[in-house]
Amino acid sequence: MEKSVQLLEIRDLAVSVEGNQILSGLNLTVGKGEVHVLMGPNGAGKSTLVNTVMGHPQYHVDGGSILFDGQDITNAPANERAKAGLFLSFQNPEEVPGISLENFMRTSRYAVTGKPVKLFAYKKELAQKMEELHMDEEYASRYLNVGFSGGEKKKSEILQMLMLNPKLAILDETDSGLDVDAVKIVSKGVEKFRNGENSLLIITHNTKILDFLPVDAVHILMGGRIQQTGDRTLIDRINESGFQGLEAV
Repeated sequence: MEKSVQLLEIRDLAVSVEGNQILSGLNLTVGKGEVHVLMGPNGAGKSTLVNTVMGHPQYHVDGGSILFDGQDITNAPANERAKAGLFLSFQNPEEVPGISLENFMRTSRYAVTGKPVKLFAYKKELAQKMEELHMDEEYASRYLNVGFSGGEKKKSEILQMLMLNPKLAILDETDSGLDVDAVKIVSKGVEKFRNGENSLLIITHNTKILDFLPVDAVHILMGGRIQQTGDRTLIDRINESGFQGLEAV
């Protein structure tokens, strides 16, 4: 049987947190090699959806299914999802005292791939990608995100994405708090990640980063489900008049 070209398939998903229904009847599909954008007002359920896809135990799946690369991962633990090729760039990356950025990424790669990491080649690759993101090489030896500016933390997240090379990268508000120059740099990093197999799901309020990236589909999440899916003209409509009138009819 031919392998599906769909990478992520969410079918009729219902999710609750502490007994409160957040998502209901949500459907979303992301194909291989595609860039999708998820937008919606505050409280619409964007973070709930992202955390559910990543397997956060606080979020309870009441119904529906999540398929990733043809496999049902609805009840899979978070570490198995990461090994399968899922990656989340956090909106507010945590500071991790005691472990350097370099060691964290090397350990993460081994945890995801299960293959020994050749130190010399790894260091060379890390230095190259840091240069592409305009990150000073001294950050590699510093504790992960400790004392990093907001922009450097976001670059650190993109660096992790490039080093781990997941099948699907979910970027949660990666462009928030960045100036125009930093957005351009991060966008270039995201563009280097893209190929015919890897996909992106970008959650954003600020659409600056989308000025530098191709977009295959835009999804509007409101009231716990996807209300509309369209092309990037939906972004222009939201920028002009917000989310009013975008509920499904």
